[in-house]
Amino acid sequence: KENQKAKGRLAAGLLVNLAASICIVFLNKWLYVRLGFPNLSLTLVHFAITWLGLYLCQALGAFSPKSLQPAQVLPLALSFCGFVVFTNLSLQSNTIGTYQLAKAMTTPVIVVIQSVAYGKTFPLRIKLTLVPITLGVFLNSYYDVKFNVLGMAFATLGVLVTSLYQVWVGAKQHELQVNSMQLLYYQAPMSSAMLLFIIPFFEPVFGEGGIFGPWTLTAVIMVLLSGIIAFMVNLSIYWIIGNTSPVTYNMFGHFKFCITLLGGCLLFKDPLSVNQGLGILCTLFGILAYTHFKLSEQESNKSKLAQRP
Repeated sequence: KENQKAKGRLAAGLLVNLAASICIVFLNKWLYVRLGFPNLSLTLVHFAITWLGLYLCQALGAFSPKSLQPAQVLPLALSFCGFVVFTNLSLQSNTIGTYQLAKAMTTPVIVVIQSVAYGKTFPLRIKLTLVPITLGVFLNSYYDVKFNVLGMAFATLGVLVTSLYQVWVGAKQHELQVNSMQLLYYQAPMSSAMLLFIIPFFEPVFGEGGIFGPWTLTAVIMVLLSGIIAFMVNLSIYWIIGNTSPVTYNMFGHFKFCITLLGGCLLFKDPLSVNQGLGILCTLFGILAYTHFKLSEQESNKSKLAQRP
């Protein structure tokens, strides 16, 4: 019975993450395209609501905050800020398909960063799976009808900063002995403060098109809803990885990736050429091969541990 309850909770967690992750992409795209809501201002709303949500979680006893020095969290807050801003700018400038595929480049970039900066070694078969991923992303982006240099620049910067952030999150959790909720609790307000200083240089604050501009009630509700969904995405990612493994979460991510691509074609009429279709298949093949090898690697590690006297 307990096992069934655990499976039920996991299924519920996966469904929440699936719905929230897909909703956030389409809702943000809608806010940019249809309403022209400023990008950085939306990111600020996401950070503020994420911090408010975490504050409520710790008040309800979901986790205990750990005392950290601001200097310890600063590089993470900067990269956290950068990765959300650049991925949102990429979503604003590219089709949903190109935006999603560019994110797949995070895996090869993380492997490069860990190899060069941290001296980590990877088996040859893992490295080989990065070839179809990279080739697929290139094919899709090159043949995208809405291909633009600015969009690609944002996507590239987004991938670099996201990869750095993910590497640092793992390293910092280990180094500071904190979980991701405790880390995010410090990161979100620090990133919000950084954005408060940055926004006036890039976007209007008051008046037409500004965060405090004359927005309709529908726009305000949509922006707040987007922030709540962003918090749910962050929380459900933490919960799924905590209750399963990063590999399970990645496997689930590929399923979301396919649905989001399909949704982009249907909702925003993002056209797909044959070459783009080939690019998507190529990337998916690489991602699935990578996940398969990672899974078998974990299984062999488990059996080695079990065999030890």
